[in-house]
Amino acid sequence: MSDRALVTTSASETEAAGEGLARSLAAGDVLLLEGDLGSGKTTFVRGLARGLGVTAPVASPTFQLVRVYPGPLPLAHADLYRLEDPASALPDLGLEELAEQGVAVVEWGDRIAWPGAARIRIEEVGPDRRLLRLLEAPAAWTW
Repeated sequence: MSDRALVTTSASETEAAGEGLARSLAAGDVLLLEGDLGSGKTTFVRGLARGLGVTAPVASPTFQLVRVYPGPLPLAHADLYRLEDPASALPDLGLEELAEQGVAVVEWGDRIAWPGAARIRIEEVGPDRRLLRLLEAPAAWTW
């Protein structure tokens, strides 16, 4: 595996990958997460939040659409799963403004185009194994 890809063998390792990646992030960064239902997107975001200094428990925003977590670097966590036309709903979610203040991470991010956003693909490759790939991200970003 290259440093752009990582295989994790447990939920805690997937969280640790998110926590590690958080060290590379700055205000204005947007991460679009791709992956099937149950692939570990929210698990990854839990670690990302911890790495950003968020102390609140992270939950899936599937029914709320966007959750904002305060911290030294605030985190906006969105989930586009339930939206029929996420691209047209995006302006109403206020993610651009939230991203300016901190980091925005979008589950089901493959459903939208966001110029300059990083893309991360999470694939289930076994019962507890996940393949995480940095598809589009600054070269300095690492797990």
